[in-house]
Amino acid sequence: MTPSQIWAVLGLLFLIAEMVSISFVFAFLSAGALVTALLTWLGLTSDVSAQLLCFSVVTIIALVAGRKPLRRWFESRTKKQEYVEYVGDRANVTQTIPAHGEGRIFYRGTEWIAISETDESILSGRQVVIKRMDGIRAVVNQVPIESLLS
Repeated sequence: MTPSQIWAVLGLLFLIAEMVSISFVFAFLSAGALVTALLTWLGLTSDVSAQLLCFSVVTIIALVAGRKPLRRWFESRTKKQEYVEYVGDRANVTQTIPAHGEGRIFYRGTEWIAISETDESILSGRQVVIKRMDGIRAVVNQVPIESLLS
């Protein structure tokens, strides 16, 4: 095997390791190895020390420049997709939701932990609207009595 092929195989192995670990580290090692493979194939890094220097520099630059934005993007995508279908639906309070604490709501056949969006106490038996999900907690607002009568 030629040195460029070895770097390419190493880059692919790092890519596979990233898919298994999802740590956002192996992807940058993969980028460094694949760029080194390309530069070695083009004849720009002929000796081992130049290849190791190229691998190190590309990996560090990619890691410093790309890790935080990539992690932020990934986290924002996964948070947006969680429980979005619940927003706007109504539920019944089964355990009073204290002003700065947790209570419970009954929604879709299950009890959920709920907190008040406005930090106001919501009594058991009242109806609420789900405003958003915070992990497994429903952030809710009390439905005004006037809207229940109409």
